[in-house]
Amino acid sequence: MTRPEPPVAPLLPAGPLAGIRVLEVGHMLAGPYATMMLADLGAEVTKIEPPGGDISRQVSASYFASLNRGKRSVVMELATPEGQRRLGELVAQSHALLVNLKPSGIHRLGLTYQALRKHNEKIVCVALTGYGLEAGDDPAFDYVIQAATGIAALTGDPDAAPTLPGYSSADNSTGLTAAIGLLAMIVSGRGGQVDVSLRDVMLSQLNYRASAYLNDGVEPRRYPNGAHSYYVPAQLFSTGDGYLALFITHDGFWRSFCAEAGVTGWPTMAERAAHRDDVLATVSAVLAGDTALGWEARLRPLGIPAAAVRTLPEALADTPEVVVSAGDYRLVRSSIRVVGARPAYGAPPSLGEHSLAAEVQSS
Repeated sequence: MTRPEPPVAPLLPAGPLAGIRVLEVGHMLAGPYATMMLADLGAEVTKIEPPGGDISRQVSASYFASLNRGKRSVVMELATPEGQRRLGELVAQSHALLVNLKPSGIHRLGLTYQALRKHNEKIVCVALTGYGLEAGDDPAFDYVIQAATGIAALTGDPDAAPTLPGYSSADNSTGLTAAIGLLAMIVSGRGGQVDVSLRDVMLSQLNYRASAYLNDGVEPRRYPNGAHSYYVPAQLFSTGDGYLALFITHDGFWRSFCAEAGVTGWPTMAERAAHRDDVLATVSAVLAGDTALGWEARLRPLGIPAAAVRTLPEALADTPEVVVSAGDYRLVRSSIRVVGARPAYGAPPSLGEHSLAAEVQSS
C-alpha cells in the first residue's frame, strides 16, 4: 500500500503577512530588527524618520541595510501639528505601530495606544524601551543591559574580567520578542498597548539560571572555556588545530563519544558532573590528538553535538544559501522560512523615498 503524498501548501509569493501594514518609529537596532523580520514575512513596513533620518544611517550604508531591507521610508517631524496630522492618517490605515524610543519621547509624541486609538480602535502599539514604558529614561544600550542583568558576569573566563558576546544579543532578542507581541495582538483582533523592555527580555532569557537561584539557591558562576554549569563535557576544547565545541548531555552521547575516542568511565550524567575535573582532563588529552575539523567530521555522523569554531567569514562560506540580495546589498536571509513562500528581499529605502506616495495615499 502506497502512502499518499502530503498536500502541497499553496504558494505565498508575497509572504504570510501580506496585507499587514506596520509603522515603525525606531532607530539603530532593536526596533528596526523587529520590523524587518515582519517585512521579510510580507508585511508592508513604513519607517517614519525625522528629517535627519534614523541615526543608523550615519554608521554605514551596509549597517542600515542589514536592519531595514524591504521597508518604505517617509520623513515626518512628529513634534509638529502637521506631523501629528499625518501620523494620525497613517495610523488609521495601519494594523500596528512599533516604537523604539525613550519612554518620555513615546509619551511626548503621542505614540501610545491611549493617544492613537482615536484614529483606529484596533491599532496595536508596541513600545520597545530599556526598562519599560513607565520606568523612566535611564540609558539602556545593549551593553549596559547585558551588564545590568547578569549576562556579562556570566560570560568569560572565571579568572578574567567579565566580557560581552560579540554581537548585540540584547537588542536582537528584544526585537524578536517585540515582533511576537505585535503579532499576538493582531491575531487577537483587538487594539492595545504592548510593553517590551530590553531588561525584562534578557532576564527572561536567563530562565534556568534564574530558576536555579530562585528555587535552589544556586548562584550562577563562570566556568573556563564557556563550560555548562551541569553537563560535562559541554564546552570549548583546544585540539591539535583549532577549537572544538563539544556538548554532551545525555548518556547516549557519552557512550558514542567513548567508543570513537577510546575513553572509558563515568557512564552517567551525575558521575560526570561529580568528577568534572577528571572528565575534562581526559577529554582534553584525547581531543588534542586530532584537529577540530577532524573531530567534527568523526563525531557528527555519530549524532554527537560537535562543531569546529569558525570565524563568521568561514561560517558564511560554508552556508552560501543563507546569503541573499536586497537591492545592491548582500545580506543574511530571514531566519523564518515558510514552506511555499518566497520572500522578496527589497532594497533598504533612501531617506524619505516614499513620503510623496504616503501623502497621495492619505489625501
